Amino acid sequence: MSIRTLDDLLAEGVSGRRVLVRADLNVPLDKQTGDITDDGRIRAVLPTLGALVEAGAKVVVCSHLGRPKGAPDPQFSLSPVAGRLGELLGAPVRFATDTVGDSARSTVADLADGQVALLENLRFNAGETSKDEAERGAFADQLAAFGDAYVDDAFGAVHRKHASVYDVPARLPHVAGRLVLREVEVLSKLTSEPERPYVVVLGGSKVSDKLAVIEALLPTVDRLLIGGGMCFTFLKAQGLEVGTSLLEKDMVETCRNLLERADGKIMLPVDVVVADAFAPDAAHDTVRVDGIPSHRLGLDVGPETVAGFSAALSQARTIFWNGPMGVFEMPAFAAGTRGIAEAITKADAFSVVGGGDSAAAVRALGLDESSFGHISTGGGASLEYLEGKTLPGIAALEN
Repeated sequence: MSIRTLDDLLAEGVSGRRVLVRADLNVPLDKQTGDITDDGRIRAVLPTLGALVEAGAKVVVCSHLGRPKGAPDPQFSLSPVAGRLGELLGAPVRFATDTVGDSARSTVADLADGQVALLENLRFNAGETSKDEAERGAFADQLAAFGDAYVDDAFGAVHRKHASVYDVPARLPHVAGRLVLREVEVLSKLTSEPERPYVVVLGGSKVSDKLAVIEALLPTVDRLLIGGGMCFTFLKAQGLEVGTSLLEKDMVETCRNLLERADGKIMLPVDVVVADAFAPDAAHDTVRVDGIPSHRLGLDVGPETVAGFSAALSQARTIFWNGPMGVFEMPAFAAGTRGIAEAITKADAFSVVGGGDSAAAVRALGLDESSFGHISTGGGASLEYLEGKTLPGIAALEN
């Protein structure tokens, strides 16, 4: 890639200059208390912010959180993020109560060298996500006015053609932050010459969400292990009863074709944990996949599946994992995800966790993050990169 980096910007000198940093601070919040339940994405941007602070820049951070409808919505405020970011940086973070309004302008104007400000949620402004280029461009003009240079460190958003990701870099000298650079370096290893055997684990709920990446990966991987809710559409394609499990009926024929073309590369569960209801306290049992009762639904892969998948992973030299094996948020249905995650950590392989729910599962289950080669911050972005798509945010940095 022909992308300038944060080190290039630091070498030019940033002391006293305003640096606009697009971060991905889209962290999960507790619906009752508003507390942050996983600060992984905040921690991921610290190397970039810390380097800019140390170099004396006036750092203006912007991000989205959730999916507000282009207008202020208190439940999606970045205010709690500002507090946590300040704790992690060891210095207060000034918070603007709007994105490009009076509060933002005064907050940025009052910054001293080495101080950090966080603007309110970008998606409180319709221009951020607008498909109208003029509307998006007008918002980008306002954002760009807060910076003398721009750093993109929001890998989780680079697959979006949004104002802060795609249009602002055209208006300012721009570089890739430490996180974005690391993400692209890691994922390029998976698409160029991965050390073999190359084993991919895919989970999550829907085949339709992962179809493009399955199509892209099948010719290049040695084994493709499929769990999670999406496995039931594959099992149905084999003619099996799946009860009331999650099923995409319109994808059954597609899955049948994929299995025929896979030349034995695809491994499916041999046993699953079935329950009477989608509830943490539901009665549940482990059954073979050819014995799923018609009135029950599968919520996790079973121990035999974990053993089989683990054996395949133990042979791998490169591993990519995206998507949990079951409803890991409920302890009764977390064993499959935990077992696969632990197998990945034990393998003598370069392992990449593909962001999203997989990264959340690693932290929620209390697993050692350092035992994985890399934990991505962008689920959708990492999948689209592996599909071979052009990512607007990366393209904007290359220009």
